[in-house]
Amino acid sequence: MATAVMLSPLLASALHAAPASAAPAPSAPGAGSTTLAEADTGAEAAEVSITKVGPVIPDEEDTLTISGSVTNRSRDPLTDLEVNLRTGPVLTTRSSIERAADRKGFAYDQDGREVTDDAATLPMEDLPSGGTRAFTLDVPVEELGFDESGTYQLGVALSGHTRSVGYEQVLGIERTFLPWQADPASTRTDVTFLWPLVSTPHLTARTASDEQQTPVFRDEDLLDEISPGGRLYELVRQGADLPVTWVVDPDLLASVDAMRQTYQVETPDGPVAGRGQDAANRWLNDLQEATADREVVALPFGDPDVASLAHRGRDVSGSLGHLQTATEAAEVTTETILNTTPDTDFAWPVEGAVDGSVVAVATSAGARNVITRSDSLREDRSLPYTPNAARPIGGGITAVSADATLSTVFRGDMTRADNTTDAVQRFVSHTLSITEENPTKRRSILVAPDRMPTASQAGVMATTVEALAEHGGWARFVDLAETAKAEPDARANRKVPGGKAYPERLRKEELPTEAFESMRATQTTLKDFAVILSQEDRVVTPFGGAIRREMSTAWRGRGGEARAYRESVHDYLMGLTEQVQLVPKSPMTLSGRSATIPVTVQNNLVQEVDGLKLRLTSGRRIGLEIDDEVKPVVVEGGHSQSITFDTSAKANGRTFLTAQLYTEDDKPYGEPMTFQVDVTEITSTVLLVIAGGVLLVVLAGVRMYTQRKRRGPRPDPDAPLAPGEDGAEDDPGAAATEDTGPESTESPGPGEKVER
Repeated sequence: MATAVMLSPLLASALHAAPASAAPAPSAPGAGSTTLAEADTGAEAAEVSITKVGPVIPDEEDTLTISGSVTNRSRDPLTDLEVNLRTGPVLTTRSSIERAADRKGFAYDQDGREVTDDAATLPMEDLPSGGTRAFTLDVPVEELGFDESGTYQLGVALSGHTRSVGYEQVLGIERTFLPWQADPASTRTDVTFLWPLVSTPHLTARTASDEQQTPVFRDEDLLDEISPGGRLYELVRQGADLPVTWVVDPDLLASVDAMRQTYQVETPDGPVAGRGQDAANRWLNDLQEATADREVVALPFGDPDVASLAHRGRDVSGSLGHLQTATEAAEVTTETILNTTPDTDFAWPVEGAVDGSVVAVATSAGARNVITRSDSLREDRSLPYTPNAARPIGGGITAVSADATLSTVFRGDMTRADNTTDAVQRFVSHTLSITEENPTKRRSILVAPDRMPTASQAGVMATTVEALAEHGGWARFVDLAETAKAEPDARANRKVPGGKAYPERLRKEELPTEAFESMRATQTTLKDFAVILSQEDRVVTPFGGAIRREMSTAWRGRGGEARAYRESVHDYLMGLTEQVQLVPKSPMTLSGRSATIPVTVQNNLVQEVDGLKLRLTSGRRIGLEIDDEVKPVVVEGGHSQSITFDTSAKANGRTFLTAQLYTEDDKPYGEPMTFQVDVTEITSTVLLVIAGGVLLVVLAGVRMYTQRKRRGPRPDPDAPLAPGEDGAEDDPGAAATEDTGPESTESPGPGEKVER
């Protein structure tokens, strides 16, 4: 080809007189009759894009439609243009399909012959530099000359002239692939296609301070995803009638379920009311219908990053426990919201990349199957066919290896029609090639696309699955559980790669060790806080979910966001714990040898706390003794409670008392509160003086009482006088009687002497 490029300018003068519209006669590939005009002399002057191939899988009675566009990438105008369809040889291996897809330029022996049908050729007007023009070719399939079953390469070439080269040449070419099955397959290849419903974490640990525990979301992005046109909306809509296996993150289900009621959304100006109730109801209803009677695989709650856990968090105490609780929560959440019992027996490391530690951690919570990928669990190059996805890897664990080519073909910008067409045609062609590799041996393959496909990618995947399910006579769709139980190929690789084989690109995106240490600190604080609460589920449930979200695979490549989320969870929890605290006390003065000291506990939570005890200790043992140092604490929500301690002083002076709250298991709760107490003791002289004065007052009172009793009742001044009583008040004898003194309590008789 290089030789032809060098010689073609030398022959230009001999060829420029040929009619501009005359195309060189095609020769059979491999016959040695390739002309210089058809050699790769200018095949990059124009860009050819194929935006549609239909039907995706044709039969002999169909008319094949190929649409696209051509663009002049050169500086010169392109003239005498013609678009034509070429068919290449049957591509007998999967690697030959990929080589053809990657090949650039034009080569007659590889790009085949022009289809002779008039419909396969389309004249086109001259194209200026930078110009683009669309084309459509409608060719009867019977004119393509397909014989044996297999994948055929189709090329759409633009031929014409340039200013610098006066003869006709191929100016650009694009290739696509067409699967062709001449006869029904004796056996079919089983295909399992995973349909993932996974998102980023949206719920915070925060709930509104009300009895309903109104949830608070980080943002309103989830509403965009489940609304018409959104990513999750399209996944449910497109996958509703497809024979796929649904793979769901229960945290996503719980988040959308929370949106069905009143919820709030964080904003820079504070929480605002969420507006996604209608969309959430519609999306969950549609999902329930779509998954009815379908296989549903539930990932652990929050879709934890098992590779990060294996490489960075395994040695942080408590980390593996999060995976266990996430797995336990998965089944309950999914069954409650979707009304279906999910399969929780599968672990799915990011991109299917595994090593020994990843497998060990992924299965530590009970999963017996690990979804890996063929670019991680690599096959022996000598194996002439694609083996079954399932293979035992020891310890009762089955690795289910997804096909890397089929799983990654939907990556990229699928809003571009040329990328869409290429993905669809390559996928269906590969599946036929797998069947043709060994048509007498039934095999099962797994397709595991990226965790969070875009809306456009979801549309392309749906188109592909639908076409293969309806027209691919060589394939049938089965559940993941069936693929995992298929008989493994004896020659398939069963050796898990070592740690050094784990992709460095993925390792750089992992959660750091400090992330797991932060989770441990939050979990410890949560555990200590829960024991004092009368309704601990109001706190444990939202914070438990938030801690599991901190491990999410979705944080890969988003370290800053992940760190901010972890800090927000921990800071909010610490803020709640500080709502139960000791009220500071100012210095106190105690006069006397004994006193009662109150210490106040404030509870600003909305629920009662009843799992605390308060301890009061003295800084000077000889200064002040506390009779009962520890008292139980029970405080209603939104109230304060004063706890009193009886004390006794041994000496005058200053001392400091420290109050500290403890949980029932003697762990300090909150910060201690220290306050000053001054003890002043009253002297003995002062006490004697006071005692003497008190005694005199008592004696005087007794004397007055006695005198009044001896006098008897006072006469009524308004009563009439009795006989002989006139002038009695002037009688000296009567006055003396009245004041007899304390010696006698009786009145003297007639003639008795009154002693004073």
